[in-house]
Amino acid sequence: MPFEITRRQALGLGGLAAAAIATSGCGSGEPSAQLPASLVPVGGGYIMPDANFVVTQPEPGSYKAFDKHCTHAGCVVSKLEASGIVCICHSSVFSLADGSVQSGPAEKPLAGAKVRVDGDQLRVWQ
Repeated sequence: MPFEITRRQALGLGGLAAAAIATSGCGSGEPSAQLPASLVPVGGGYIMPDANFVVTQPEPGSYKAFDKHCTHAGCVVSKLEASGIVCICHSSVFSLADGSVQSGPAEKPLAGAKVRVDGDQLRVWQ
């Protein structure tokens, strides 16, 4: 007896296949950006121009990474000061150490990202 499949089953399998393909790159654990660790000063940070990250070094050898979009209105944070990561659109300031809001109008912290030291390079991903 030949294998038979209904139209409904075929469409369901097609939907599952599409979902699997669409999510295959999400959360893969693979770094999506890298930069020399020397670009990130102690007590400061570096806003990656070609990636969606800001990387900080609040203490020697301790690197943190965050999404560089302000949680208030989605502007790209564009300034680093001793006080923190600054969004110049509406003057929100975020902590270099954990991305928390130091002053608003933003109410939510910057989304965290993962960072790994690999020799003299930092590898960053969501």
